[in-house]
Amino acid sequence: MPLSRPRQGRICAAAAIVLAVFGVALPGTAWADASPPTPDAKAWILIDPSDDSLLAARAPSKRLPIASTTKLMTAYLALHALKPNQMVTAPAYRPSNPAEITLGLRGGERIRVRDLLYGLLLPSASDAAITLADAVSGSVPAFVDDMNRAARKLGLTDTSYANPIGLDDPDNYSSAHDLVALASILLENRLFARIVNTPAATLSSGDHPRTVTSRDTLLGQAPWVNGVKTGHTLDAGYVLVGSGKRGSTTLISAVLGTPSEYARDQSTLELLDYGFSLYHPVQAFGRGAEVTAPKLDYRDEHLPLLAQRPLTVTVREGQRVGTRIRAPDELSGAVRKGQSLGRVTVTVDGRPAAASPLVAAHAVSAATAVDKVESVAQNPIVLIALLGIVILVVLLLTMRRRGSREVETPEPPAPEERQRSPRQRTPEERRRMHEDRMRRRRQRMEREGGPG
Repeated sequence: MPLSRPRQGRICAAAAIVLAVFGVALPGTAWADASPPTPDAKAWILIDPSDDSLLAARAPSKRLPIASTTKLMTAYLALHALKPNQMVTAPAYRPSNPAEITLGLRGGERIRVRDLLYGLLLPSASDAAITLADAVSGSVPAFVDDMNRAARKLGLTDTSYANPIGLDDPDNYSSAHDLVALASILLENRLFARIVNTPAATLSSGDHPRTVTSRDTLLGQAPWVNGVKTGHTLDAGYVLVGSGKRGSTTLISAVLGTPSEYARDQSTLELLDYGFSLYHPVQAFGRGAEVTAPKLDYRDEHLPLLAQRPLTVTVREGQRVGTRIRAPDELSGAVRKGQSLGRVTVTVDGRPAAASPLVAAHAVSAATAVDKVESVAQNPIVLIALLGIVILVVLLLTMRRRGSREVETPEPPAPEERQRSPRQRTPEERRRMHEDRMRRRRQRMEREGGPG
């Protein structure tokens, strides 16, 4: 059954393209068929937090005392309300029984929130829990109200808190299901994940330095164990919320009511080992494998893009592996060999599991002028456009010439007409013509009888 709880959305680039999706149950793959272990505990659970899959469980919703795993909620509220470097004042605190662990904080002592979180989660110090509760809510009763309010908001329906420490109380309980759900949320916080994976630390703030050691002894036994929190009281027995990572797979377990510390640790290891046996590695890309090949601008060539590092994921039977690529469809300008030009992400059932930059297989120069001309010449769309422009120019020139012929222009006079045209006479020529006319007139008069 899937866990019911709010989760942060996984960001995926809108431009990412699903390249391949293939089943991982390849021919010859031998999937584990072993039965789940049966820990010596009142209740247990094993989940894959990547998809909230339930891998093994017994009485996962049974309400039981949880001892100091109560401090997971104390840490959750402190991480959300306070800043890691914030200095807070410790109130006076007197342990209710000699078994309680404390940092020995003096009332009025100033100490950093980060150091209090280390003290809370590694040795499980009660005075660290009280100091954080007072800093977050102003008082322990108000903080307990905030704890229960947060539990309801997170959907932890089998959980109730009576104090921020985990002291035995009929109203302080949870279930295996709710504990792994809360741990899954907390492990998404980097500071929390780093703290619970730390075997020992030195607290530098406060009245004096303090060295603290984690009560989770599995951190030293198995290199792949990375948390989370132990707990022990008379009513609760031994409790452990465990976490481990192998390859790209993280699993979270919880055992409640085990009879001893040894049984607590062995039950946790058995559960986690069984869970990891369900997973097998699948290599999506080896280092240097070609993933895609964008086109080079103005050229009928492509540049291979290679995975910078190998991408291997661990998956269980029935899960599907896919790849998403973010890279340009076309490259322009000069490119260096090894230049990062994109990213490939390997997914398991649609969720990101591994990623690598995509780098250029070799260097390429920018397109030359000749490349651009040849590209244009080979482009049928461009050729059609150019042909259309040429035809349009020819039509315009033809229309202009035809219009120029239709305009009437005066013709120049013929040579004969130019000869017949009167020309301008000189004064001497006019005088001679006058004398000649007078002489002809006298002659005519003499022939007709003289003057008179």
